[in-house]
Amino acid sequence: MAQAAVHHGEHETSFWPLPTGLGILLVPIALTAYFAWQVKPVAVLLGGGALALLAIGLGGWVREFFTRGTDEGVGTIAVGAFIASEVVIFGTMFVAFWMGRIVYADQWAAWIPGNLNLRLALWLTFILWASSGTILMAERAMERGYKNASLSWLAVTFALGLLFVVLHMNEWRHLSEGGFALGSNIYATTFYSLTGVHTSHVVVGLAMQVFLIGAVATGLMTSARTTFFRASSLYWHFVDIMWLMVASNVYLVGGLR
Repeated sequence: MAQAAVHHGEHETSFWPLPTGLGILLVPIALTAYFAWQVKPVAVLLGGGALALLAIGLGGWVREFFTRGTDEGVGTIAVGAFIASEVVIFGTMFVAFWMGRIVYADQWAAWIPGNLNLRLALWLTFILWASSGTILMAERAMERGYKNASLSWLAVTFALGLLFVVLHMNEWRHLSEGGFALGSNIYATTFYSLTGVHTSHVVVGLAMQVFLIGAVATGLMTSARTTFFRASSLYWHFVDIMWLMVASNVYLVGGLR
């Protein structure tokens, strides 16, 4: 009688989701402590702890994957599915913007700030689109085994993305000081909502690049295993394309009198 085959289920355990999850949990608590409870020292402490836990957890998780995990090649597909869900989120915000633009068309011109900088919007567009080219060069260099060239292009991409965030936040400060503040009118609310959500996606993309740079620099990533690279690059291209839609709405359509 043939012996029945015995199947052993594979059970995988990892420590790193724990600090990552705790870091994510502390983020809304820190924001609540800062804005609602008005205990800013506690909020800063919780926020710093959240960032530390996220850095440790995600960094350890990435290292564990490259040292123990297997590349199934589905990272790009997963990011594509995530981008599809993000399109729905941005779509609802665009609908809210256009509803406000239509319903309050007779009042809209009075809400347009005189210091709205359309030239800066063009510069921000150039910066992000240039970063799409640099991350593409970084990806191609890594696929060909040129590690140092890939790191150089990644560094340029990160610098461009960081410049975008700094310039954009300075623009928010400039507009807010001129009276165009969040909640002052429907244009200001939708302006900061769209640009704020987009900038948060840029920050996430920058965080992905930090882990990407670490993986390449330490030799964890090889030219034969670049799924994480392709997924990060795809996400960054999405952020760049979405900015074109955000800027054309909040600066051009919104700025028309």
